[in-house]
Amino acid sequence: MTDIAALKQEKQELIDKMLEMQKKFIDFEHENGVSGKDYWASTDGLLADYRQEYQEMATRVVDLAHEIVGSARF
Repeated sequence: MTDIAALKQEKQELIDKMLEMQKKFIDFEHENGVSGKDYWASTDGLLADYRQEYQEMATRVVDLAHEIVGSARF
């Protein structure tokens, strides 16, 4: 596998995980409701690390996309 192919595979795996996280969040929200306080300050359950983990994955996806095409983010 080439370096570019490996980067593309990692990017796709992250996107797939992010989509699964979104689905779980939507299902959780429909079943339980989610207040702003729950979303921003929850320390347990699904929401405990959701925002941080999702943000880290999203940032990595952007970095990978730039690396794949040879551009710079900044």
